[in-house]
Amino acid sequence: MSITPRHCANAVRALSMDAVQQANSGHPGAPMGMADIAYVLFTQHLKHSPKNPHWWNRDRFVLSNGHASMLLYSALHLTGYDVTIDDLKHFRQLHSRTPGHPEHGVTPGVETTTGPLGQGLSNAVGMAIAEKVLAQTVNRPGFNLIDHMTYVFAGDGCLMEGISHEVCSFAGTLGLGKLVVLWDDNHISIDGEVKGWFADDTAKRFAAYGWQVLSVDGHDVEAVNAALDSAKAETARPTLIACRTTIGYGAPHLAGTAKTHGSPLGAAEVQAAREALGWTHPPFEVPTAVYDAWDMRAQGAQQETAWQEVLQAYQQAHPDLLNSLTRRMNQALPETWAQKIQELAADWHKKPKSVATRKASQDVLEGIGALLPELLGGSADLTESNLTAWSGSVPIFKDQFSGNYLHYGVREFGMNGIMNGIVLHGGFIPYAGTFLTFYDYGKNAVRMSALMKQRVIYVYSHDSIGLGEDGPTHQPIEQLANLRTVPGLETWRPADAIETLVAWQQAIEYQSGPSALCLSRQALPPISRAVLNIEDIAKGAYVVADAVDADLILMATGSEVALALSVAEGLSLVGAKVRVVSMPSMERFAAQSTEYKEFILPSSVVRRVSIEAAHSQSWYRWVRDAGVIISLDRFGESAPAPKLFDYFGFQKDAIIGTVCSRYSLVK
Repeated sequence: MSITPRHCANAVRALSMDAVQQANSGHPGAPMGMADIAYVLFTQHLKHSPKNPHWWNRDRFVLSNGHASMLLYSALHLTGYDVTIDDLKHFRQLHSRTPGHPEHGVTPGVETTTGPLGQGLSNAVGMAIAEKVLAQTVNRPGFNLIDHMTYVFAGDGCLMEGISHEVCSFAGTLGLGKLVVLWDDNHISIDGEVKGWFADDTAKRFAAYGWQVLSVDGHDVEAVNAALDSAKAETARPTLIACRTTIGYGAPHLAGTAKTHGSPLGAAEVQAAREALGWTHPPFEVPTAVYDAWDMRAQGAQQETAWQEVLQAYQQAHPDLLNSLTRRMNQALPETWAQKIQELAADWHKKPKSVATRKASQDVLEGIGALLPELLGGSADLTESNLTAWSGSVPIFKDQFSGNYLHYGVREFGMNGIMNGIVLHGGFIPYAGTFLTFYDYGKNAVRMSALMKQRVIYVYSHDSIGLGEDGPTHQPIEQLANLRTVPGLETWRPADAIETLVAWQQAIEYQSGPSALCLSRQALPPISRAVLNIEDIAKGAYVVADAVDADLILMATGSEVALALSVAEGLSLVGAKVRVVSMPSMERFAAQSTEYKEFILPSSVVRRVSIEAAHSQSWYRWVRDAGVIISLDRFGESAPAPKLFDYFGFQKDAIIGTVCSRYSLVK
């Protein structure tokens, strides 16, 4: 039998039907509808090496409509990645390498975790940005070391999500010519035909963004192939290829309906689809000739070998550049990194000054920026407020990709998703800022950073009612507590410049997840330290003032540490023996040894008081039953910051009174 492209695409349809049916769970419709597109892309256009999924110069592929995961797993299996038939048979099972939605680090060949619609698209924009910036940094005449495409499959749901507007507008503005989105235009979502709730003229929408827009029959492999050729030829604009498809293609009774979207077809319909497609093979069986037609191992190895030859010549011509690139791609830090941090800390310790921690953060960037060319900064239109730019920051614009700073515009969610794509591409440590209260706009992308364990640094300034007159819409209350509940995310709220330096150091060294740096708008006094020991600060909590045989512990973060020190002085006058603990990172402190935690917070001291101008939820585990939580469990007010702190009880005498009353101390 002659093997045709349609027969090869039917292999994806059959494997997807079989895996979903066996799991009794999943989404067969999109894989069946996009199978022809996948065959063309993976075998005729995608530059990839199944034997080495981490090859630096591979094309990136993102399945933004992650519910279509069996499409990707089938394509990876068929093209020769380490994804076996047994893996497909265990689709959606506990500890399977083929989870319900693609997960980065679980399945070879999966570039990013997708499922929350639209975010894969945002990741792809980040990957395309990273490719272009890195190419400008390392490529030299005759040496295109970094030169690859980024391809995306996206569905109607991806384009309905607001994040798609944020990132696609940005991609068009930047002219990301190596970004190609193939839209599964099947007119169906979970609730049925989308015409009742998604009637946009998508082609005009993307044209208005500055994209090239093409339209094809998604089941016509020659048309898809030609469209991809046109997309690659357009270097000044990203391309959207609208692929008109039939969801559940091949299922004789259910194709074109929402019933194929998120449920198994059923044994009878699977069999009927086999007959309609002319697929006579048993479940999970693919003919050798079809495997041969899909197999990209030899071609991928040849492409990688050719690139390795360029790499070897590049090493001879530009050894220093290659050493820097290798270090960056391996996520290693410069040999002088630790020394630089110690030098900065020692200098700042000798010359203490009152400074807003957002300004201290900028000072850190001034100190380390030249040492870390991999830092790729940005802000959501708040650069002058977040202070995320430093003297070495060079903006990136459409015709200027040799920079290191992105003006994301007012696109918090898109910004966060793009940073995830940048870090997944490799070669960068992305960081970007907004106000802490606007964490809510982009929180699901922060969650995805943590889920994927990626080193993304979120800079949140204006961290409390201390921002003052802008009022409750801009004053964060619950955001700190929310951040602290995200598994794998480390939240730092530093109390002075030294703590800010350590927070940045730890965020850069932390490679198991993202970090959030929560910084003050207002100036904070330096903490008086007889001995500078940044290793203690790095443990997340440490003693900043103590008394012999302390019988009361005050705990605080950020701007409230100085207040706690003042309260401790007042309490000492009524006979209390007070220890003051600064706790810049609860997550880091919780990860310390039992012995260290007992040393900082002795269980014998039950009189514990926390002071933080934010929601109380985070503190119950530390103050315990006999403790007092000085917090803010309501929204703020519009007024100058000092008046707000007084009004809400974050004032020395008020706290002393509360503590004395609670513990029967005589004032």
